[in-house]
Amino acid sequence: MSSNGMPLPQGSTAATFAKALDELRAIVGREHVVAEPERLASYNKIMLPVPDEQHAPSAAITPADVEQVQAIMKVLSRHKLPVYPISTGKNLGYGSAAPVRRGQIVMDLRRMNRILSVDADLCTALVEPGVTYQQLYDYLQENKLPLWFSCPAPSAIAGPLGNTVDRGVGYTPYGEHFLFSSGMEVVLADGQVLRTGMGSMPGSNTWQVFKWGYGPTLDGLFTQSNYGIVTKLGMWLMPAPPDFRPFCIQYPDESDITKIVEALRPLRIAMVIPNAVVIAHTLWEAPCTPVQRAQYHTGPGAISDEAVDRIRKDHRIGAWNVYAALYGTKETNDANWKIIEAVAAASGGRIVPAEETKGSKAVEYRFDLMKGKPNLGEFGLYNWRGGGGSMWFAPVSQAKGSETLKQMRMAKSILAKYGFDYVGEFIVGWRDMHHVIDLLYDRTDPAEMQKAYACYDELLHSFAKEGYGVYRASTAFAEKVAATYGPVKRDVERRLKRALDPQNLIAPGRCGIEL
Repeated sequence: MSSNGMPLPQGSTAATFAKALDELRAIVGREHVVAEPERLASYNKIMLPVPDEQHAPSAAITPADVEQVQAIMKVLSRHKLPVYPISTGKNLGYGSAAPVRRGQIVMDLRRMNRILSVDADLCTALVEPGVTYQQLYDYLQENKLPLWFSCPAPSAIAGPLGNTVDRGVGYTPYGEHFLFSSGMEVVLADGQVLRTGMGSMPGSNTWQVFKWGYGPTLDGLFTQSNYGIVTKLGMWLMPAPPDFRPFCIQYPDESDITKIVEALRPLRIAMVIPNAVVIAHTLWEAPCTPVQRAQYHTGPGAISDEAVDRIRKDHRIGAWNVYAALYGTKETNDANWKIIEAVAAASGGRIVPAEETKGSKAVEYRFDLMKGKPNLGEFGLYNWRGGGGSMWFAPVSQAKGSETLKQMRMAKSILAKYGFDYVGEFIVGWRDMHHVIDLLYDRTDPAEMQKAYACYDELLHSFAKEGYGVYRASTAFAEKVAATYGPVKRDVERRLKRALDPQNLIAPGRCGIEL
């Protein structure tokens, strides 16, 4: 432990650490280096089923610009101190702002919050890590720019750079966020600054319009990794369509999931539906309605199917609730709407009339997301059970109906074994499907903490045995998730780490990567 009661970075002494903090204060200012336990509390708020101490930082530093980041890395290199960079620190359910390993210094980039450029003609933006989706949305509104972006849920307090670097997804036709990024600025472990793609070309004005540049494409190396610190991100914006037509289709039975996917996949591949299709289960909708678990179930064990059925009837929620939208002109949307109506009728779905969607919190936040309006609606999930525990489990599969039914049954069985509810949704991409499950539990109960950890562990390894890998994971399970992807991939990642960060300074252990 350090003299201030916080853990020391691994391999450091109290004297060395104190000297390094003084050097860091000289770079960013005394007020922007935090080492007092009470001020570090916000960097140790986790929703994971492990003790807070496991992810406790030793300090936090908030640089103002890329030059300060470079100077910081030189100090850390000299003293061999590990750093954990965050953008807005709102990666809730995956680890929040807490470092992956105890004792790492958090580099909080929230002060780097400038929208550096927006090109209304080419529909591009260049942002720093601290820019939030709400800030970008307000900028577009204030400047009367008819441009939309894609954001995750909940999104108002999160930022596009951090979400893209973690390969998050959203709900407009630009929902594959990394795909629709163009150009990164990255500070490497030795303090050098790399600009990817056309950004490496002196005097180039195509950094945000042509992603590839010349030679190997490097951007992907800096997503879900610890090879560098991304300090700028280019992103493509979407022209606001003349006609936006969101819709919700409800289905009465859990077994309908097979025919839902089979009916909608061809429309996604053909781009009749150009955005990700969300298929939300009853218990995903209920907390956002809002409904609380205690109104329908008390005592131990998972909520019963009978209670879930009562929730559906009482609140007019489907067993599955499909959200998607049409984007285009009135004429094209009129034509495509006839296709949607026919597919819904043929698959046994009910298109929810517009008058029913008005005033529905669950529906309204979805409709907002599909036009790139950030909100916090999905935080309602955390009121379902209470207790502050949440972990996201997100296996990927082919967009086939048989896969959805198999995954749902596997997940429900494992969750029920440990007394947890199935709170899940499927997000249908062009040809893939993300099965997103929120494992909600009471973090104030040590027994529930142990069960939640064991449940996630079984979910992870049971799905891996069936060939289902998760696309994002919490810091508590980074090593275990990385191991499911096999030894060759991990060996290549270690070689890259040795080449780019030979002192293992940047977030050792993030995504299971270290020397």
